[in-house]
Amino acid sequence: MTSSPVASSAQPPRPNRVFRELRGQLSPAEFAAAVRRAGREIGERVSCDARYVGRVEAGEIRCPNYAYERVFRHMFPGRDLTALGFTPRQAVRGRAASRGALPPSDTPYEYPIPPEPSDSPPGSGRPMREESDVQRRAFMTGSTATVAAASLGALGTLTGDAPVLPRRRPGEAEAGAVEDAVRLIRTLDDRHGADGLYRRAARQLRTAYALLDAGTTRRSTADRLHAGAGELAISVGWLAHDSGRHQEARSHYAEALATARMSGDPALEAHAFCNTAFLARDTGRHREAVRAAQAAQRAAARLGSPRLLALLTLREAGGWAGLGDRAGCAGAVARAGELFGRGPRDADPEWMSFFGEAELEMLQAQCWGTLGDHTRATGHAGRAASQAATRTPHLTRNIALYTTELASGLARAGRPDEAADAGTRVLALLGEVRSSRVQSRLAATAELLGPHRRHRPVGAFLDRHEALAV
Repeated sequence: MTSSPVASSAQPPRPNRVFRELRGQLSPAEFAAAVRRAGREIGERVSCDARYVGRVEAGEIRCPNYAYERVFRHMFPGRDLTALGFTPRQAVRGRAASRGALPPSDTPYEYPIPPEPSDSPPGSGRPMREESDVQRRAFMTGSTATVAAASLGALGTLTGDAPVLPRRRPGEAEAGAVEDAVRLIRTLDDRHGADGLYRRAARQLRTAYALLDAGTTRRSTADRLHAGAGELAISVGWLAHDSGRHQEARSHYAEALATARMSGDPALEAHAFCNTAFLARDTGRHREAVRAAQAAQRAAARLGSPRLLALLTLREAGGWAGLGDRAGCAGAVARAGELFGRGPRDADPEWMSFFGEAELEMLQAQCWGTLGDHTRATGHAGRAASQAATRTPHLTRNIALYTTELASGLARAGRPDEAADAGTRVLALLGEVRSSRVQSRLAATAELLGPHRRHRPVGAFLDRHEALAV
């Protein structure tokens, strides 16, 4: 990740010679590919590239985030962070905490993703949750106690609606800060949902586009800013989408698509159309969902990512389901399964880290549920919820969403007690997740279960749901 501008008096970072030796004869790009492969072996999705490897070896990254740490320790068994040439996490974090501010720029520190529950002994989940809550609050309030990506310090500040930009023209630091903001927003959304994050993120988006208007001196920087601003527009659009602000989401996705078209960026174009299709399906514009998904597939055709094409084909399947076209839906689902089965590629976009087997099952569940095949839908939804809970326990919002889909399918399939049990599991997650999509779908399930209140598990679920709604 890109660090903030440094003061002239800051000491230069110390090269990580141990890490350089571990790379051996591999080029930075080859080593980065090996890191990504190792991550996939243990279920971690890290977007390592040659630039990241270079920054580690140059000493710019003194301590990797938890995901990278797990991958590196998998690659080099028996070595802790110190043996890998890094500074211990507590030392880096301690310096920042003691000053109540960001780590100094000569000691960049990656955004700390809390360890997954399986990494901690029983009873240790509370510190992880407290750390995550602190990061969420810091992002929402703009506190300087969070990392550079949270405050976008390199981008300047906001006064009302008007961004206050650096006096010099934007450069690599600003482009990197936009990219870091996108990663942070996605991480916080995965854990907590969109409600409460949207307004803060929208202000940062205005700053990113003001940077584009300010102009840059290098084409490579301009390309990074266009791509970063476009991805940020999609992320902000998604926050609007997930929190029920559908018109605002539509506007942000259109903004990202325009940015993609102006900069000739097919990857950004595919992403913008992907989310447009998703929004169209959620708002009942099913023909538009099909067209947008097909446009996304055309944009992605040469990107070399079967998994991306699988996701886009499932977006198309959702549109066909909404139109009641069972054959069209089944055909798209089959194509998506074949594409997904080709496995991950180095060309898979970073934003697709959520798209694993659990999401594949979830999207199929939605298709069959829309077509009225609730028995089939519950099978897929059950597998989605189970896989998410065991393989990606840190993606709390997704676990809540998948379990809500399961509860809805069970209720519609005439299995009220099981639906109530799934709904109760969702209620237990609402303290951490703030997502209007989850809450509205759970409310719809509660309404379906109303006639079955005399069943003990159903009555208990409805009582708890009504108590939280007060």
